[in-house]
Amino acid sequence: MRSFWSRALRRLRRPGTAAVQHPVVARPAIDHTQVYDAQQFGLPPLRYAPHPDDLPDPGEVVWTWIPYEDDPQRGKDRPVLVLARIDDSAVVLQMTSKDHDRDAAQEAHWGRHWMDIGSGDWDAKHRASEVRLDRLLQVPLKSVRRTGGALDERRYNAVITELRKYH
Repeated sequence: MRSFWSRALRRLRRPGTAAVQHPVVARPAIDHTQVYDAQQFGLPPLRYAPHPDDLPDPGEVVWTWIPYEDDPQRGKDRPVLVLARIDDSAVVLQMTSKDHDRDAAQEAHWGRHWMDIGSGDWDAKHRASEVRLDRLLQVPLKSVRRTGGALDERRYNAVITELRKYH
């Protein structure tokens, strides 16, 4: 069975033309960060494509406000890994510098799964970071505060491989 995204991409491509880098898919515009429902929409096209253009691109780490799961009215400004862009929003994974290897069993018990991605320019102290694989978020581009750096393509692809185990 084809996913929502593969059907949308097929409609956007014409014989003899290049693939669309950021497909336009008819979805309601979002005005706040929300959970991205991969079960309903499927995973968006996941291609490493950072560009130095001040817009969040797949593979880049950007900073934005992320709501807490238990109280969406509260949240925290944190780095996120951009996986894909959809219209005027980005699908992201939240990041942390907290080491979840020590409490991996407890985190997994609550359905939270983390992956080590190493350090980068997104953290001023160059602390090792982790991405949360089980919670995809969709963030309006206008909510992105700044770009913090980018993963290299090898690490981005490793994240995508692990992500597919949960979505």
